[in-house]
Amino acid sequence: MNSIFHRTSIRAYTDQPVEDTKITKLLQAAMAAPSAGNQQPWEFYVVKDSTMKAQLSACSPYAGCAANAPVVIVPCYRKEAIFPENVSMDLSAATENILLAADAQDLGAVWLGIAPLEDRMSKVRKVLNLPTGLEAFALIPVGYPVKVGPQQDRYDESRVHYMD
Repeated sequence: MNSIFHRTSIRAYTDQPVEDTKITKLLQAAMAAPSAGNQQPWEFYVVKDSTMKAQLSACSPYAGCAANAPVVIVPCYRKEAIFPENVSMDLSAATENILLAADAQDLGAVWLGIAPLEDRMSKVRKVLNLPTGLEAFALIPVGYPVKVGPQQDRYDESRVHYMD
């Protein structure tokens, strides 16, 4: 549980490349996520090309850090899912697994929302030339963090309601 209580959103990275073995572990963690009816509606694009990373960083006003990340993982979902109403939950679980796996490997990452905002989704679609039936869900810049600060304690007992 260390990564759960250690992970923070990291937006600044060193120039050190992320090893392919670590990227594979991130993707394995993503695909270990639960999904509705075990539909596994995900596809993942791993972007290392600097031109494409710069283009992705322009797809959202909050994605500037993607340009300087060693790698950007783009979780996407298939529209023809068994349970289409659940794909956002499935992709959220996969994305969180990537963030936790990044922290466990001494990497930093941040979840940059793309879906359900059509303008952002369309921009990512064009950059990656996504095939018909595949939609962008998020951008996840990943790299070795310039610095890591302490995680904020967000536990709020007033939001817990026991029904004994």
